Amino acid sequence: MRLLIVEDEKRLALSLAKGLTAEGYAVDVVHDGIDGLHRASEGTYDLIVLDIMLPGMNGYRICSTLRAAGNDVPILMLTAKDGEYDEAEGLDTGADDYLTKPFSYVVLVARVKALLRRRGNGGPSPVHTLGDLKVDTAARRVFRGEAEVILTTKEFAVLEQLVLRAGEVVSKGDILEHVWDFAYEGDPNIVEVYVSTLRRKLGAALIKTVRGAGYRLETPR
Repeated sequence: MRLLIVEDEKRLALSLAKGLTAEGYAVDVVHDGIDGLHRASEGTYDLIVLDIMLPGMNGYRICSTLRAAGNDVPILMLTAKDGEYDEAEGLDTGADDYLTKPFSYVVLVARVKALLRRRGNGGPSPVHTLGDLKVDTAARRVFRGEAEVILTTKEFAVLEQLVLRAGEVVSKGDILEHVWDFAYEGDPNIVEVYVSTLRRKLGAALIKTVRGAGYRLETPR
């Protein structure tokens, strides 16, 4: 899943990004309200961690603008403010949850996971079954038949992108964008490495290469 952090305290933002990346999320970071609104409007995110006090445009305005445009991405607001009025204002503009600084990183991760689960419960089932392949995107578990296949965080994330669009061609760029992040400057062929590993663990025929276009997950038999 892909998260956006809009936070002008750079040390905090980078610390959160590092921790959430270790949890298996692809994380983008911006430090300005106007840039945050642009990125949130143009990108496809599963959740936004949004500070209230930002240069350029505050978090209240970003949140209300996104909601007015019909963007229902879960928003977790962060602020150094305190008090019932501030919390009410944040929630009134359309935020889904609210966390006051200083906060525990463990609590933030728990809130993020809860919001993502809540959104998942309102949408499609997190369990995808294709032939004898079963992928549970909530529990992050994969089975071929009765046997569980153990995948690393990144392996699962690559497989998840293919499963969510099973039967369609998914480009290498799409996988990079959702599994890594916009700041990734490494070798784009890293996707091929992970696809190769998935083929070894799940079966060579499962993922087909569509030359010049990307990869397609075939229905396993």
